[in-house]
Amino acid sequence: MKPRTYGCLLGLLLFVLAVSIIVNVLQFSAGAVGGSSLTMGASSRPPLRERLEVPAESGAERGKIVKIDLDGVISSVAPEGLFGVAVSTVAGLRRQFEQAANDDDIKAVVLRVNSPGGEVTASDILHHELKKLAEKKPVVVYMDSIAASGGYYIACASQHIVASETTLTASIGVIIDTVNYADLFGKVGLASNTFVSGPFKDSLSGSRPMREDERAYVQGLVDQMYDRFLTVVSEGRKLGKTQLRNGVADGRVVTGRQALELGLVDQIGYIEDAYAKARELGGAEGAGVVTYRSATSFFEILAESSATGLKAEPIKVEVKGPWPAAMLQPGVPYYLSPLSVPGH
Repeated sequence: MKPRTYGCLLGLLLFVLAVSIIVNVLQFSAGAVGGSSLTMGASSRPPLRERLEVPAESGAERGKIVKIDLDGVISSVAPEGLFGVAVSTVAGLRRQFEQAANDDDIKAVVLRVNSPGGEVTASDILHHELKKLAEKKPVVVYMDSIAASGGYYIACASQHIVASETTLTASIGVIIDTVNYADLFGKVGLASNTFVSGPFKDSLSGSRPMREDERAYVQGLVDQMYDRFLTVVSEGRKLGKTQLRNGVADGRVVTGRQALELGLVDQIGYIEDAYAKARELGGAEGAGVVTYRSATSFFEILAESSATGLKAEPIKVEVKGPWPAAMLQPGVPYYLSPLSVPGH
């Protein structure tokens, strides 16, 4: 190729690059100064962008359904992300709930749950946030492969729950896991010296056998959190606490069909059925379905970071890979399905 041709190609590439930079800088500026009329409180974050999931039917009136995804173990701690770009389950979902609540074009919400549960407090916070949303907009929960323990706990804040025949749900209960290695220490000649201010300060220490009064103490904590779970299900599903305690609320998982028979869900179906119910409850016949997404490009991330002073938040809230027992923190209470805790 002739030098002149090389020069022309290089010039063209530089021109395209310059145009791209100008466009992205303009997007950056717009995002940095843009308002956030759809978000709650004093937040100055730009609103989340929408992506069309299901087109509206011809002739449908103005209005949309938003689908929000809850995937993976429920946690208040953000997983490690590239360049620190990550968000916890609680923060990511709360932001989406707030935007949906304050957008007049959103007529109803479908929360798709695919989670074995997670932290007790994180589950309780999201139940509270979803309940606030449900006071402003109809909320329909669609249970995917698994919506157990903390996942079911959150779902109880909705007006309607759809499960598939093969969904695994319920697992109404609490688990606190710890490892005792006192015998191993003895075999290898190790000892632990612990100084405490009271007899219960190191109750879950693995370096010594647990006392009976400590077992009773920890079990009391579990029982209190279990009672809270029963209250949430009882109020959300209009089922008696005694009925639950003496029945399905023993930690077991059940299928979607069994859950329907037990009154834990309202309908057997698929995601399309959840959309249809949301349209019905929201008075939005034929409405399209959208999802939210956050900053994806480099300049969008910069814009969001500039507007918030915080890390940009990807909206896909999930914990990658399987749900291993290694993720459990010793001594931390969980609303978690036994299927996700190998060895139990």
